[in-house]
Parts: sequence; C-alpha cells; structure tokens
Amino acid sequence: MDFYSRSITQFTSWAIVVLFLVSSLSFTSTDAYDALDPTGNITIKWDVINWTPDGYVAVVTMFNFQQYRHIQAPGWSLGWTWAKKEVIWSMVGGQTTEQGDCSKYKGNIPHCCQKTPTVVDLLPGTPYNQQIANCCKGGVINSWAQDPGNAASSFQVSVGAAGTTNKTVKVPKNFTLRAPGPGYTCGPAKIVKPTQFWSSDGRRVTQAMMTWNVTCTYSQFLAQKTPTCCVSLSSFYNDTIVPCPTCTCGCQNNNTQPGSCVDPKSPYIASVVSGSTRKNAYTPLVQCTSHMCPIRIHWHVKLNYKDYWRVKVTITNFNYKMNYSQWNIVVQHPNFDNLTQLFSFNYKPLNPYQAINDTAMLWGVKFYNDFLSTAGPLGNVQSELLFRKDASTFTFEKGWAFPRRIYFNGDNCVMPPPDSYPFLPNTSPRKDFSLLTLLLTLLLSLTFSYAHA
Repeated sequence: MDFYSRSITQFTSWAIVVLFLVSSLSFTSTDAYDALDPTGNITIKWDVINWTPDGYVAVVTMFNFQQYRHIQAPGWSLGWTWAKKEVIWSMVGGQTTEQGDCSKYKGNIPHCCQKTPTVVDLLPGTPYNQQIANCCKGGVINSWAQDPGNAASSFQVSVGAAGTTNKTVKVPKNFTLRAPGPGYTCGPAKIVKPTQFWSSDGRRVTQAMMTWNVTCTYSQFLAQKTPTCCVSLSSFYNDTIVPCPTCTCGCQNNNTQPGSCVDPKSPYIASVVSGSTRKNAYTPLVQCTSHMCPIRIHWHVKLNYKDYWRVKVTITNFNYKMNYSQWNIVVQHPNFDNLTQLFSFNYKPLNPYQAINDTAMLWGVKFYNDFLSTAGPLGNVQSELLFRKDASTFTFEKGWAFPRRIYFNGDNCVMPPPDSYPFLPNTSPRKDFSLLTLLLTLLLSLTFSYAHA
C-alpha cells in the first residue's frame, strides 16, 4: 500500500511538471499574437539590386503591416549577424552605430567592419545626396491603417567580401529589431521571388538579383514588464468616478527613489523636468498619481437619448518627457456596429474576423489634435461618440456601456475591475420601504381587529 501511494504521488508530481511545461510552451508560442491584428507584422525586404567586384548593393526596406502599432521616436534600430566575413563599404539613407575594427584595410576604409552591425535611420534634413526614398525620418514609421504612405523605411547598403552570385551570397542571420526598445522577435531570413520594379512611366519592369524577407512580430510582454496606460470610467447615472487601479504602472516611491515622479504643484517643476531630460530623454518622467501611468484614457457615458447614447473619450498624457505625434487608440465595444457620429477624431473599423464589428481605431485629425503634448494644461485630447441603440442588446446594466478593451499606440491598457464599474441607481431601498409599509399596515390592521374583537 505504501508503494502504491508513493507511485501515485510521483505520478502526480510528474503530471504537474508536464502540464507546467506545456502551458509555458503554449504561452511562448502565442505571446506575440494579437487577436485584434492577427496578421500584423513588420516585414524586412532585402533586395540585391546589382553586383560589385567583391559583393553587392542592396536596398533594405521595412514595411509596417501592423494596423495600429507604429514605431515612434527615437525610432527603429536594425541588427543582424553576417554569415561570412562581410563588411559594409558605404550606406545611403542610414548608418551603423559603430564602425568596428577596420585596421586591416588601407586607403579605402569601410563604413563598418563589425560582425553584428546595428543600423539606424538618418534624421530629417539629411543632405539629398545621402538620401533614398522612404529614408531619413528619424526611424519613425507610421501604422498601416493610419498612414500607409509613411508605413515604410528604407536604406541602401554596399556590402563587400560577400560573394558576387546568387550561389555565393549568404543571407545574414539573427536579425534583431528594436523600436525603439525591445518587443520584436524576428524570424530567419527566407529567400523569396526577386522583387520587381516598375519604371516611372510604367513601361518597363526590372527585378532584383536576389531577394530575401525577414518577418518580425511584436509582444507587449517583451517590450515592457509593466503597463504603459490605464483606463478610468464614469457615467451620468452615477456620481462615482472609477479611477485607474492603484499602482497600475508603478507606485509612488519618492522616499527610496527620489525623482520617480513629479508633483505638478511643485514650484521647481521646470528645472526638475529639464534636468531629467538631459539624463535620459526617453525614460518616462510621470506626474505623481495613484496609478503612475504615462497615459490615462477616460471613458465617460455622457448622455442618454431615446434612440441614441453619447460617450466622451479623453486621453491625458502624464509624461513630462514624451509627446505623442500620430497617436491612436483601439477600442473594443459591441455597439461600434452602430456608431452614428464621431466628433474631432478619425475612425476606422477593425474587423479581423469580418462577421464581428466591435472594434474601432481612433486617431487625431491632422493639424488639429493628432499631436498629444507632454504633461500639463495642453497634454490631453478628447472627442465624443454618438451610438444608435440596438433594442436587442442595449442596456446600461452590468457595465455594458463601458469598453471591453482599450489600446494606446498598440499597447493594451489596464481596465478597472468589473465589480467597480459605475452601476445604475439601486431601486431596492424603495422596494424595501414599500414592503415595510405593507407589513406595518397589516400589523396595525390585525391589532385593530383584535382590539375590537
């Protein structure tokens, strides 16, 4: 019996380990999957356009096929490992961050001799003789749905010691993409059908000597361990304002970490912000709040009409060191299939599953509110949405009027717990009072009847 018990215990332990490993593998395989943009990715296309005496010239283009996630300042950086002993002789529209050891070369010095180079985009204002198409935007690439005309970035690279035929050229490996921090995982380079290029008059087609693609997918978990935005809620039918959950993006800790946040009422706020910016321009310096998030999105159920209802959406920036150009939010709510009117925001439905129209992408109007300024009086944008009621689904009960999910610039924002949502006024006290009145009346009636019996 003891042997049987020990066997059962050992089997149970092994079963738990196996289940844990399976769950871990499952999580790893799906952590870069976005249900609202299932085919979204960044594709890197490497086109060899001509041969040189010791290598080739290639145009490398990054296409952002993500519907709502873009690459913001300070921009992308692309790295890889050469398969052989290649060097970069020259570049147009981009540059490597380091030259490396080129001491063995005399006279003509390569642009980069590193085994694992890292390339960044050039800045706006670069001289024209150093530019190619789609370059020189500081590494900023807009999302495909929001601005497809600016959803690509390119540079040209002249590679030496690389082979001069399709059979001798080896594709690079171990591609990495930072945009600007971690978050993207790139697969191996795959040789594909050579890209074709049309002449400006559309009468001639040329093609690359060789083409390979690299696909990179995004995972918010890899990008940052803590959230970057949160959601607060309110409504006209309840005085309660549900704030972002406490410590959503961090906790105030000025005692052990001075300068972790800024008091907006401090008389020295300007000097604190400028001093922190000089140290690290892209590390968030947020306003001291209970949630400590750089971005808060507030959803307010504003008005109720006979056939319609209205919502006000406000996006507030609490980051003193970051403004957001070309910002966007993605909101999931079942009534988006009956969105009637939108004020001062652009709108695009996202229907990855066609039959379900419950997800909307919203962004600012160009030159009006497409720029979300840093924390302060101007650090917010807002709009109102008018929905038509569907008698079969519409209700204000059980939090139905509030969004199911909200993204800001592609990152999932933390929602308050559902049991804290503003609820409809409770009518139960009236029922209790009526029942009490009825009981008292019945009791008095029985007493009166007994007294006269």
